[in-house]
Amino acid sequence: MEGVHLRGARVARGGICWSDRLDDFRTEILGLVKTQMVKNAVIVPAGSKGGYVLLKLPREGDQLGEEEKEQYRTLIRGLLDLMDNLDETGAVVAPEWVVAFDDPDPYLVVAADKGTAKFSDVANAVTTEYDFWLGDAFASGGSHGYDHKAVGITAAGAWECVKRHFREKGKNIQEEPFTAVGIGDMSGDVFGNGMLLSRYTRLIAAFDHRHVLLDPDLDPECTYEERERLFRLPRSSWADYDTLLLSAGGMVVPRGAKEVTLGPPALRALGLPDDTGPLDGEALIRAVLRAPVELLWNGGIGTYVKSSEDTHMDAGGPTNDAVRVDADELRCQVVGEGGNLGFTQRARIEYALRGGRINTDALDNSGGVDLSDHEVNLKILLNPAVRSGRITEERRNQLLEELTAEMAALVLLDNRSQSRAVSLDELRAVDSGDDFRDLITALEKAGLLDRAEETLPTFEALTEREEAGGTFARPELCVLLAYSKLWANAQVMKSELPDDPVLEGYLAGYFPPAAVQEAGEEHLREHRLGREIITTQVINDLVDLMGSAFIFRLTRDTGRTADEVVRAWTVAARLSDHRALIRQMGTQGRPVASQVAYRWLLGLTRVLARTSRWVLQNVPSGMSMSEIIADHQEGIAALRGQFGKLVTGEDLRLYDERVAEIRELGADDALARDLITLRFLDQLLEILRVAKETGAEPLDAARAFYRVSDLFAVPWIRRSIFEAAQDDRWEQQAARALSDDLSMAHNKFGRPGAQQPRRHSGHRPGGRQPDRDARAMSPGSGRCSRRSGAKRRFPCPVSRLQCARSRCSPSVRTAAPSSSRAT
Repeated sequence: MEGVHLRGARVARGGICWSDRLDDFRTEILGLVKTQMVKNAVIVPAGSKGGYVLLKLPREGDQLGEEEKEQYRTLIRGLLDLMDNLDETGAVVAPEWVVAFDDPDPYLVVAADKGTAKFSDVANAVTTEYDFWLGDAFASGGSHGYDHKAVGITAAGAWECVKRHFREKGKNIQEEPFTAVGIGDMSGDVFGNGMLLSRYTRLIAAFDHRHVLLDPDLDPECTYEERERLFRLPRSSWADYDTLLLSAGGMVVPRGAKEVTLGPPALRALGLPDDTGPLDGEALIRAVLRAPVELLWNGGIGTYVKSSEDTHMDAGGPTNDAVRVDADELRCQVVGEGGNLGFTQRARIEYALRGGRINTDALDNSGGVDLSDHEVNLKILLNPAVRSGRITEERRNQLLEELTAEMAALVLLDNRSQSRAVSLDELRAVDSGDDFRDLITALEKAGLLDRAEETLPTFEALTEREEAGGTFARPELCVLLAYSKLWANAQVMKSELPDDPVLEGYLAGYFPPAAVQEAGEEHLREHRLGREIITTQVINDLVDLMGSAFIFRLTRDTGRTADEVVRAWTVAARLSDHRALIRQMGTQGRPVASQVAYRWLLGLTRVLARTSRWVLQNVPSGMSMSEIIADHQEGIAALRGQFGKLVTGEDLRLYDERVAEIRELGADDALARDLITLRFLDQLLEILRVAKETGAEPLDAARAFYRVSDLFAVPWIRRSIFEAAQDDRWEQQAARALSDDLSMAHNKFGRPGAQQPRRHSGHRPGGRQPDRDARAMSPGSGRCSRRSGAKRRFPCPVSRLQCARSRCSPSVRTAAPSSSRAT
């Protein structure tokens, strides 16, 4: 045999597969590990991949299976011969006769893959020979692990993404019938589990490597029960389908059929002309792929869709050349990629740019690797408790089984969160495409990303899209989501941030509560991958909500490091209690449309972004997160609770309008007020700072703050600044600087004891005539007259643009402060 194993980082995981590509199996593994690196962005380890070939194949099938298994053992032994180990005290034990130039490296895990799906126990038996510290955590999914097909996790995770596609189109596929075609059969893990996730699936056609199923006018309930029967039938195929249940025009035909004549119902279902003649099996499969249905569900193996510019050689897998179609021929509305590499990346992008809904396979089917990683880390948590006698081996195994549903639920949260993240980035890319372009450039310069290899658009291509009203395609944003997480993860891991006690909740939240209780808090704190878990979880939390470009944008604009940005965001998130607010959004009395929910979430992210900037600008870098949160949490809660009574003037008008608007969109009164109050979170922090420095009560400081805001028309000035900047990035940066200057002036006037100028008696910015008690206050001194030849020694309190079209009184007098510098 010959074998190879590639790892993307010190802590990495991925499958080991048997390869039949004797001449270029290393190239195959290299391509797989690159995909695995992107897929693993959501989990703790980076990607890895291994593979082996048999140099001499046995003649009989049974002998081949035994030989595959034996040489799999050979590869595992070869890997463990080179790996460091840990003794019972946790000290590193280096292998004999190995000269190592790298750091101690005891972490090695493998997973089931093509040809090795049932070999987990085989691998774990080898680790027993070597007394390897991971035990049966080495190969997930063994006798005391999670069987992915039994749990159905890969299909369930991809289905969460499919549901989001349809929800954004205004359809609930768990309650409304929808048409589908599929790649695979009911005996397969991803296809079989996926086609049982909704009783409303109208599967009009499907195919695997043996047969083609056609059922053009089916009864969803009846066919669901038949699919369920086939799923439970060992080694079933479409040939086992009860043909008596097929609708008119339905049939099951061999894939190699030479001639198939379709009746009118089948022609209509596949969108073929009435005069279509007989088709062979391969032409029929191409017709299935091109069918005008709502969902194309890929649960098979192989690449079936390429772009119109790809060749079949570009797509790879010559066995599918005869049935492969181009992306511009597809007529389905949504694609679910439960299987790997069903589309080329260029095909995904082309399909998405034509209006189709699709992610990448790495995002859709990440549930499998996610569950395996949770299993490995759970075993790492529990195994020391077994060795110490806290729990028995039997209890550990029983607990693993009891926690199956909770572990799957944690994984599905990641699928929902990542698919939502891409949807939010789609909206951001429309208005802030420059941020994503700059992110690509930064990742390229850092050597982390190859634009051409990842099929990301050039600046010229993006410019052409923007001129046509387009922007980044969804599959491109999926790639950027993964790479931004990988980059941020690496930056944070090099810092001390993962050791901050404030982040310990991310470690406990990674596991089901019962697991932590059984293992004990001491073993949780000593988890071998505790820092990695914390970092991964906080980066997932941040990037999935704030977007791929957020950390990079703040590092670019503020000059701070990635870990400092993550620290500032964590403080902002804790002070806003963002998780409780998101849960509150999901528990409204009536269903809320996706676009409305996304609008609320984007509003929350803007609050968190402004608050993160405030923390970076105003909080000393040496101050711990717990100190920052403790200093502000109580005061923020008090101000938020009384906010509606504190705010005045245009701020109050804006607050009331936004609350009413959100209530009309489906939010209850409590959520509406919480969301809109958060828009002012950075102001509340500034109010607390003023109160602390002056010794004033926070509520008094807030009243002064908003009184000054009203008198000076601060909201109008700030809005005018950003409206003038429009979408240009440099103008936006200048606008932020002006906004900061405005905030500093505002805060100075809001301090108790600050000298207040007299009120302006003329026109109020914004086109509203002020009442006597709410007139604008001048930041300067002097005279302003619309009479010819009039001179001004000090700035007019009214903007020049507004002054030119307003009717000032013949003489506008303001009292000059004692110090213009202080003003």
